Amino acid sequence: MSEDPRDANPSLEVTLPDGRTVTVAAGTPAIEVARTAGLPGVETAIAARFDGEPVDLDRPVRSSCHLSLVQPDDPDALEILRHTTAHVMAQAVKELWPDVKIAQGPAIADGFYYDFRREEPFTDEDLPRIEEKMREIVARDLPIRRHEVPKDEAIRIFEEEDEPYKLHFVREKGGETVSYYQQGDFRDFCLGPHLPSTGRLGAFRLLSVAGAYWLGSEKNEMLWRIYGTAFPTEAQLEDHLARLEEAKRRDHRRLGKELDLFSIQDAAGGGLVFWHPKGVVVRHEIEGFLREELLRRGYVFVATPHIAKDTLFRISGHYDYYRENMYTLRTADDEEFVVKPMNCPGHVMIYRSGLKSYRDLPVRMAEFGTVYRYERSGTLHGLFRVRGFTQDDAHIFCRPDQIVDEVDDCLDLVDTVFRTFGFREARYELSVLDPAHPEKYIGGPEEWEAAEAALVRALEGRGLSFARYEGEAAFYGPKIDVKVVDAIGRPWQLSTIQFDFNLPRRFEITYVDEDGQRKVPYMVHRAIYGSIERFFGILVEHFAGAFPPWLAPEQARILPVSDKAMDYAESVLAEVAAAGVRVELDRRPEKLGAKIRDAELAKVPWMLIVGPRDAKAGTVSLRVRHEGDRGAMPIAEFVDYARKNLAERSLEP
Repeated sequence: MSEDPRDANPSLEVTLPDGRTVTVAAGTPAIEVARTAGLPGVETAIAARFDGEPVDLDRPVRSSCHLSLVQPDDPDALEILRHTTAHVMAQAVKELWPDVKIAQGPAIADGFYYDFRREEPFTDEDLPRIEEKMREIVARDLPIRRHEVPKDEAIRIFEEEDEPYKLHFVREKGGETVSYYQQGDFRDFCLGPHLPSTGRLGAFRLLSVAGAYWLGSEKNEMLWRIYGTAFPTEAQLEDHLARLEEAKRRDHRRLGKELDLFSIQDAAGGGLVFWHPKGVVVRHEIEGFLREELLRRGYVFVATPHIAKDTLFRISGHYDYYRENMYTLRTADDEEFVVKPMNCPGHVMIYRSGLKSYRDLPVRMAEFGTVYRYERSGTLHGLFRVRGFTQDDAHIFCRPDQIVDEVDDCLDLVDTVFRTFGFREARYELSVLDPAHPEKYIGGPEEWEAAEAALVRALEGRGLSFARYEGEAAFYGPKIDVKVVDAIGRPWQLSTIQFDFNLPRRFEITYVDEDGQRKVPYMVHRAIYGSIERFFGILVEHFAGAFPPWLAPEQARILPVSDKAMDYAESVLAEVAAAGVRVELDRRPEKLGAKIRDAELAKVPWMLIVGPRDAKAGTVSLRVRHEGDRGAMPIAEFVDYARKNLAERSLEP
């Protein structure tokens, strides 16, 4: 009987989730430690954790650590499942088309993708065939093994396989030792972890094909990206696919065209929005509501130039750190100007234009400022990712003793705004510095501690739960980010409240304190919508284009049953319009059913049906979008009802 080579290995201490400590030989696989220790869930586990980090079940223990198991319902499990499914998809593609070259295939928020080089483009018709091959690979139940080899050997392996993209990653990202994963004859450079075998995959579906530049750069060749998703169970997959269908129905790009709200036109360039009359109506309501709120809360509105000399952005630091995202131009006399990429330097310039006393603070400066930033064409996406957009920017300059109240008011504003637009759930995130690397941040430790404490105090003072993320702060200060959840459960990052220790110092702004000394004010960046464009797109999808009456570009439409009622319809139009309702009259010689159908398709909240009997009685028959008839009522009664609904900004017609 041969001796187990691990008998000569040093002993290590492994701490288990129940607090027990076991002694194992170095090199013992995690799953064997768990099985010997009698941990529950060994047979269902898909991965392990060493000191909280997910690893493969067969990863050897090389140092003393805490060991736990990852079960299918664990928060880390879905990413592992999807990453493994991506590898199975790549294997399937290689088996079907051996000449295809493989690039990269990560798990992403809602699934996974893999990029491939193929002379002939992939199409949606290829997806069922790839899925079928994937099911064959799952049925083979191939073990998935991690291999760690010297970098030179990994280069040799992928050179022999003629996989140039894998070679790129090995050379660029590989250390002295390189890990790759193998299932059957398929190998890929990867850090892992993965499921133990292909037979452990759950339910999956391939969704679409798109072009994608290698490494995301337009300067590189075009690859073909196949998107897919995966879940532990078929029921979860079906639920997700149903949500995708609902999201497709709500897509703001499609609805924006159908409802004639906006367009993005190739002749002008991608990422630049043309607002149509109906879209401008909605936009004005969005801006007007927030403007009203800000004025009530003591903000002052300013306007700053759309271009400025490069000097301004050199002082702010944006020129050095943000140059690749900025548009610049050079004048005939060889001066360089920057097309405004953000509003904050302009607001600081307004603040510093006059001496400020401690009595003048806080100064709350707001602007609906249009900015321009370069985005790669491959990243542009409707209103969600554009090159020109309007920020609902505000900057608050205040004394240290005022900061908690100012942050509290910002949080109150966030709550007021999102409740008004019908968002019922918000999630708060506090981003702070990385305590291990304070050198990466502007400002001293006392300032950061005071700023973080102010944000925490404001959050806790309002009874808000929040997640704390170390190392996620901007270099210039800690921040609160707010995500709202829309009507179909999707979270959207919108509001931000950010400290800034950088710009006040760079621009040397001060105020005279009550002791007569000049001091640097605290500066807070604050945005509620984030950008008007993106918020508009989110609202379109949140309401599926059926805006509440106060936002709707057309709030009411008068539908005469015949030409005999046209004169009366014109008088109703005049009376309802005089009451401040955005109302149109359908004068087409169509049947009433067609007019109702078209008004429903246009998502008009109120339809006022009028006929000869209404003309005699001075009434209208009210029909409500997606609800049906509410019966006849005097015109004055509808006007009173509409005025009240609009004044309250009701979410329902």
